[in-house]
Amino acid sequence: MPTRTATGHFTFTRWEEDPAGPADVLPRLARASVANTFSGGIEAAGTTCAYTIAYLTATTGTYTGIELLTGSLDGRKGGFAVEERGTFHEDGTTRCSFEVVPGSGTGELAGLRGTGSFLARHGEPSVPYTFAYELDR
Repeated sequence: MPTRTATGHFTFTRWEEDPAGPADVLPRLARASVANTFSGGIEAAGTTCAYTIAYLTATTGTYTGIELLTGSLDGRKGGFAVEERGTFHEDGTTRCSFEVVPGSGTGELAGLRGTGSFLARHGEPSVPYTFAYELDR
């Protein structure tokens, strides 16, 4: 099957962050439990996401995480997990790339492979994403 591209937006619906070590030193570590709602090519309400964050300064750093999405992709129902890696910068932007965890597709999304990215700007509630994918079916 040829590579397809899904686009849309997501919004943060929950962000809970806790220190994962001393809070008064840099770099410092934190863990975040996050929920997002996706619309567009990916339709998924209330995703589940866990991040590990390394703050290099109060406003810059890097993070990794896994997000579980359940809903639909271009009308095909199912779920999948993505591994995310991103950086956040002094200007308030966050850049992230993500990849489908191999073998995580369920339902009509079994065999899903793909990569995507987004650029978030602090204070903007809606974040555009792009996701290029292939399905075995």
